[in-house]
Amino acid sequence: MIRTEPSVARSDMIRCALCADPPCDRACEKLSPASLLRSVWFRNEQTAAQRLPEENPCLTCPAPCEVSCVRGGEVPVRDIVNRLYYQVRPECETPVPADEDRLKCDICGIPLENPFLLSSSVVGSTYDMCARAFEAGWAGVSFKTICSLDIHEASPRFSALTGSDGSIIGFKNIEQLSDHSVAENMEIFRRLKAKYPTKFILASIMGRDEAEWTELARLCEENGADAVELNFSCPNMAEGGLGSAIGEIPELVERFTRAAKQGCAIPVLAKLTPNVSYMSPAAEAARRGGADGIAAINTIKSVTGVNPHTFVAVPAVHGRSAVGGYSGNAVKPIALRFIGELGRNPNLKGMHISAMGGVETWQDALEFILLGGQSIQVTTAVMQYGYRIIDDLKAGLNLYLAEKGFGNVREAIGLGLDTLSETTDVLERDTVIYPRFVRERCIGCGRCSISCADGGHQAIRLDENRRPVLNGKNCVGCHLCVLVCPQRAIVPGKKRITKE
Repeated sequence: MIRTEPSVARSDMIRCALCADPPCDRACEKLSPASLLRSVWFRNEQTAAQRLPEENPCLTCPAPCEVSCVRGGEVPVRDIVNRLYYQVRPECETPVPADEDRLKCDICGIPLENPFLLSSSVVGSTYDMCARAFEAGWAGVSFKTICSLDIHEASPRFSALTGSDGSIIGFKNIEQLSDHSVAENMEIFRRLKAKYPTKFILASIMGRDEAEWTELARLCEENGADAVELNFSCPNMAEGGLGSAIGEIPELVERFTRAAKQGCAIPVLAKLTPNVSYMSPAAEAARRGGADGIAAINTIKSVTGVNPHTFVAVPAVHGRSAVGGYSGNAVKPIALRFIGELGRNPNLKGMHISAMGGVETWQDALEFILLGGQSIQVTTAVMQYGYRIIDDLKAGLNLYLAEKGFGNVREAIGLGLDTLSETTDVLERDTVIYPRFVRERCIGCGRCSISCADGGHQAIRLDENRRPVLNGKNCVGCHLCVLVCPQRAIVPGKKRITKE
């Protein structure tokens, strides 16, 4: 059974650097520790456990992998492998599928070998990069936005918010569009389609007027693109009525979508901005203009920090900064909200939804699929971890689909929509679900009691052995304690009906 809370998690290997050419692999003759650790990092521990040899080589091994680690001795590789053997593998009820047929899907009728594409950004901006991504297993690419503008980028142009392990939680960029000429990008399309005819090329474009939208769409189709994505959402190109300045005005979305449709016969997707209260007005306008699908979300206008010494926001470019686009796992809740909105909208029925916004793991991708996403685009996780993440995206989703009995990923699309409401008015409010303390995991840190006392309802105290005790009269079942426990030692427990 695939657990929603993994037996082995990122916190168990928090010091792992997820190295390139990992020394731990070179030190081990029996396993690939790095690929196992990477699978754990990306919530794919069950396929990792099933990749292990029948006999555990770690039992009698002196763990040279740990000694060779770039953070020598700080990553408990042997312990993690043992837990994969003895905690995770016994829970594996579904074998790893022998093929990836369940992942096959499409964009507007054009086949995809799996739902995963690179989203329009630096990760898909040259022939070499796209070729390496295709070889790694990505089904396609939304190529970095093509335009007729003269692009000169700022330096530096990225900033980030990081977690306690140093990994990026939220990412800001002030990057603009492709700095290659239109002719150079068309040559890249021709080469890619000649070498990789089954891979999907989604050509992201941005015009300055109707004529440019039409012409760019025409050129992309003529040079091998399978579909066109209209960039109505880049927050770094809003000046002069471009980018997100278009996506905020439904009338412009309709007008320029219609212009692009006049230039090509291939499918057209409108990429919409999240810098609005609701996305449906722009999405419906795109449909009126002839769009075959919607891509969402693009990045969110943001400021990630201000230098306390120079007083300049980050990233600083010669003493100045600017509002930029925010992405990464931190924006996933906002992205899911918009995809759910689009998925529930009956006026968009039949349109393809290409979803993105904070996808790192197969479970992130699945959540978008359950809310109506039909293909999944990824950028920030690739920038941080590389194209190699496709292995765990595919393997984890494939195993989930097999375990649930789905014949194809299409069968999961939208299954979460009926349970989602735009407001909280519809929620049942007459039941309290108490927390349950898993004693064998508890270390007596008292975080639950602190949070409950200062941020909850004063329902938890520590006994003389530093173990939590619940006061059921005070507990309202908010589950703050479940969320703050660093040991995952608090889980949902008994229910109490508060109103007959």
